[in-house]
Amino acid sequence: MKAAVYQGNRQIGIAVSDRRPPRPGEVRIAVSHCGICGTDLHIFLGDLDRRVRPPQVIGHEVSGVIEETGEGVSGWQPGDRVTVLPVVSCGACATCLAGHAHVCPQLKVLGVDAMGGMQRYWNAPAANLFRLPDSLPLAHGALIEPLAVACHDVRLAALRPGEKVLIIGGGPIGALCALVARHAGAAVAVVEVNPFRVELLRKMHLAVVNPKETDAGKFVQDWAGPEGADVAFEVSGTQAGADLMAAALRPKGRVVLVSVYAFRPQVDLYRFFARELTLLGVRLYDASDFRQALELAAAGVIPTDTFLTATRPIDEVQQAFEDLASGGNSMKVLIDCRA
Repeated sequence: MKAAVYQGNRQIGIAVSDRRPPRPGEVRIAVSHCGICGTDLHIFLGDLDRRVRPPQVIGHEVSGVIEETGEGVSGWQPGDRVTVLPVVSCGACATCLAGHAHVCPQLKVLGVDAMGGMQRYWNAPAANLFRLPDSLPLAHGALIEPLAVACHDVRLAALRPGEKVLIIGGGPIGALCALVARHAGAAVAVVEVNPFRVELLRKMHLAVVNPKETDAGKFVQDWAGPEGADVAFEVSGTQAGADLMAAALRPKGRVVLVSVYAFRPQVDLYRFFARELTLLGVRLYDASDFRQALELAAAGVIPTDTFLTATRPIDEVQQAFEDLASGGNSMKVLIDCRA
């Protein structure tokens, strides 16, 4: 059985997945599928080498079936279909005690700061498990974690029905933010430069502009009105996105900063001052966001036939990362860990 291991220098190797007994408080999961997310791509490109220590098993968007429970685990049994909230906080600092464990200063993300789930067998904390609805295909359980990111981002944005929401960056998280914001009653438009993703987003019945073909600022004025949009989600991680997030907003507008930047972008702070814009940082999610993600996934809010563009065996994980890094024809890619 196999595991995908980050080895540094843009290399994801294949190692043996250790089928060890779960420790107290853990379960052993027979992993079905694991998604490749933007954070994984940052790992592959070397942007997170300060946190990831090769060789390390990566991956945190997981679905699977419990195979064995450790001592002290209750409420779970072999055969249960699960996904995992892959963050572990200290539980004792002022941030955790205030109810904000997802931004704990000592936070560890499984698959980044600790062993991840892109492997056939993964021992994970039972406290972090969520049961998958029977109506949800097991493979699609790997979408719950990124969908929880979008649920968290939209929740903190405090969207009001009818607000004009601009999503800057139409990759997997941007697309999910657009779908969740639309479900919340917002009018949504997406800015995306990848022609393949532009067409996919349009198949999801989203308004899309490609700034390589159409002036994004003019598009926003035509779509949202001359003063601009109410809310912008910056999901591109680019300087162009940082420029647009402030320029496209009306006075008193709100920016939701979703991107993990690999550099320090320049930001037009005068624009924030002059229009009294709000900049809101968002990170990860909490249990309530996971619960909402499960509900939305079961309700079919994600058009999975369009959103899921590839499922590849774990032996092809290196090529899958190279294809994503090259900006190829993909939206969401899952790795099948059962091979």
